[in-house]
Formats: sequence, C-alpha cells, structure tokens
Amino acid sequence: MSSTTAPGAAHRAAPLSGLTLYAAAILIGLGNFLVVLDTTIANVSVPTIAGNLGVSSTQGTWVITSYAVAEAITVPLTGWLARRFGAQRTFITCYLGFAIISLLCGMASSMGMLLGARVLLGLFGGPIMPLSQMLLLRIFPREKATLATVIWAMTTLIGPVAGPILGGIICDNYGWSWIFFIKVPIAAAGGLVLMTMLRGRPDPKAPAFIDKVGLALLVLWVGALQIMLDEGRNQDWFASPEIRVLGVIAAIGFIAFLIWELTEKNPIVDLRIFRHRGFVGAATTYSVGFGAFFASIVILPLWLQSNMGYTATWAGYATGIMGILAVFCSPLVGKAVDRFDPRLIVCAGILGLASVMLWRMWGFNNDVTFLQMAGPTLVTGLFMVMFFVPVTGLAMASVEPAEQANAAGLSNFMRTLAGAFATSLIQSGWSNAARANSTEIANAMPNGQSAIDAMTGQGVPVESARTMLSYVVEGQSVMLATLDMFGVIALTLAAAAALIWLVPRPKGPIDTSGAH
Repeated sequence: MSSTTAPGAAHRAAPLSGLTLYAAAILIGLGNFLVVLDTTIANVSVPTIAGNLGVSSTQGTWVITSYAVAEAITVPLTGWLARRFGAQRTFITCYLGFAIISLLCGMASSMGMLLGARVLLGLFGGPIMPLSQMLLLRIFPREKATLATVIWAMTTLIGPVAGPILGGIICDNYGWSWIFFIKVPIAAAGGLVLMTMLRGRPDPKAPAFIDKVGLALLVLWVGALQIMLDEGRNQDWFASPEIRVLGVIAAIGFIAFLIWELTEKNPIVDLRIFRHRGFVGAATTYSVGFGAFFASIVILPLWLQSNMGYTATWAGYATGIMGILAVFCSPLVGKAVDRFDPRLIVCAGILGLASVMLWRMWGFNNDVTFLQMAGPTLVTGLFMVMFFVPVTGLAMASVEPAEQANAAGLSNFMRTLAGAFATSLIQSGWSNAARANSTEIANAMPNGQSAIDAMTGQGVPVESARTMLSYVVEGQSVMLATLDMFGVIALTLAAAAALIWLVPRPKGPIDTSGAH
C-alpha cells in the first residue's frame, strides 16, 4: 500500500507559527472529525431513514456499510493521490467534495440515491483521515509534533462517540436529511478557509504509479462480498442464485487479487508486510476487535428504537455516553503504554469490552431503565481506549521503518472493512435469532389460546387479542436475539484478546500516534 507522503514533502514546507498555525490545525482536525463522525452519525437514524424511504431496517444498514466499504477502498489510493496531485491539494479537494456530496446525501429521495451518494462520500472521505495526520505534522514545528498528534488523535476518538448523540438529536428535531445537511456549511467553510490560509505553500508532487489491475480486483472482491453479506439475509443465502454468483465472484476475485499483489512490483496493497508475525497478530486483533465493537454500537441503538421505544436522541445518548471516560482516560492509557507491556493493556481492554457484553446479557431485559443501561456503556469508554490506543503502535513496531506507512494503511484498511462486514453479519444473525426465538416461544406457550380467550372475555376483539399476544412474543424474541448477539460479540472479543499474544513483546516504547 502506497505511502501517503511524497518524497521529502515534510521537509520542503516550513512549519506555520502563531495564530495561523492553530487556526490551520483546527481546520485540518475538523476535516478529520467530520469524516470519522460520519462512520456513526447515521447509526441511530437507520430506522427513521428506512421508514421514510420505504425499506426495512436491515436494508437501512446499507447506509452504514456503503460508506465504510467505499472509504476502505480509497485508503490504498491515498499515497498515489498525494504523490500525483500533492497532499495539500488532495486534502482540500476531498474536504470540499465532502461538503458537496453531503448535500447530495441529504437531498436523496430514494434508498438507491442515498446509497450512491454515500459511496461517493466514502470515496472523498477516505483520504482525509491519513492526510489530515500528515498535514498536521507538516505545519507544526518538529518540537511540537506531539501536539499535532494529540489534536489528530482527539478528533479521531471524539468523532465516533459524538456521532450517535448528534445524529439522534438532529434526526428527532430536524429530520434525517439534516444529519448530512449540517456538515455542508462546516466542510465548505473549513475547506475554503484552509485553502486560503495554505495558498502559496509548497505542495510537492512526484511521479506516481497506480496498480490499476490490483485496484480493479480489490473493488471487485470487496464489493461482491459486501453485497453478498448485505443481501444474503434477504435472499435465503446460498439458496439464491444471485448470492451464489456473488460468492463465486468474491472468492475468485480475492484469489486473483492475492496472486497479483504478491507478484506485482508496485502493489496497491503490499501483502509482503504479512511476513511479520507481530503485524499479523496486531492487525488481526485490531480488525476482529474493532469489528465486534462496531457491531455492538450498531445493534444497540437499533434494539433501543425498535423494541424499547427510544427516540433517536435517547438512543444516541445511550450509545454516546461511552465518550465521557474515553476522553478522560486517553492520557492515562498513553502513559501506561510506556510503563507496561502494551500487549497486556490491549488484552485487558478487549476482555473489558467482552465483560461489558456479558454484563448486558445478564442485566438487560424489556424493563431495563436508561440508568441501568448507562453503567456498562459508560465503562466501555475506558476499555475502548485501552484497546485502540496501543494496538496500531504494536503493528507499527513489528515492521521495518520503511514499511510503516504501508503497514498503517493496510491496518486501517482491514479495520474499516471489518466494521462494514461486522455490520452486515450482526444484522443477519440478529434477524435469524429473532425468528428462531419467536418460534421457540410460540411452541412453548401451551396456554396461548387461554390468554386470548381471557382477553376476549373482557371485551377485547379476537384479532386485537391475537395482535397483542403476537406483539409480546415478538418483543421477547427480539430481546433474546439481542442478548444472543451480545454473547456472540463477547466470544469474538475473547478470541481477539487471545490473538494479541501472537505479537512479540516490543523491545522499547511504541509509537501510539496512529493508534486510532
């Protein structure tokens, strides 16, 4: 995977100073914040979007997965774009493009239009995250590089936490379109002001080669696999010819992609990095753990709205409360990484997340209050930071210095794809478990007819009595399905906690600057 920097780029432009430095840093960080925010801002709005556009909630999750997949596919292109057009020009173009495409998302009048716009949004948003970190390090003096890293890390950490809260408030009070419209003036103003501030600064370009065949194969197998995962639950999986075809395309495309990338001189994804055992362990842990964690923050607001009667706003509060401890604990975890074995911190963080899932399994029911739900969600923030902060640093410490840029890109590519795949898989598992639980509950109700008779005896119409009983059964089956999914997530997190021990113990302090 290509590096995100042009040769010598960081050394040809003098750093900024004074008010200009901090204003530019805020605007660059804001761009990163908006892109990261977009990964979760739609989560609590999925039921509303699906209802307004006439599709099911499960189909509504395509709003999440389409953005994530497009973003992941663009990550390998970032290095080529930075070399070909200049990192600064690419960043500002994507910044302004993000504003325009956000407007199109809000104007969408059908699910097809919205998904097309979300794909474009992911394509423009993908390069912003790595380029924002690079530009922050470029404009700050070398002695203030740590401050640049802190700004980038905080915008990256706060974005996904703020997403559900902002998304819920905006959706309930102004309509789902405004979760996209609100970003338009912010991104447009940020991009234009930043373009004015950085005008005239060196923005080196260099000859750049793009692996067109590798890119085409990447889009083919990732796209086919994601569509298969999204559509499989609606098409009875491999009983459908469409799903079988998609499965064959994904498998053949993936094998061809592996062969091509391993033999190509300048691959779009440098698979040779997988020769490092430490990178394999850290990157796999990151992907599996993040996928499981992201699945939990997708399913929780869906359950709260579909089964518990929560508004999008309160579902956002219930999900976003994890940010309180996350923000306060980040500096403490950063210091702990320097003193203790980072593998132990990652393992403890992932097991902590797994324990939160078990806490929910044992403590949640259809009568759970917001405060009872807030406890496990609040402590999630601490464990989330313990997991996210050191894991990428471990991956970077496992490869050669010249491979670190490629390794960072590959690690984030795997993480983003894992989040998209996990969203589809958790939706499928949730639906299947709800159906199975509904059948079991119905079969275990020998007095069901007696209950209907009792209600009709009190003057309730027969159809209304049956509907009421069906509603109770459905509510219990969805509740049990949600607990089942928390159990699956807990087991997946436990597996991720074991994977981190494949990583050799680092010989010295690790760099956590790209840990999010």
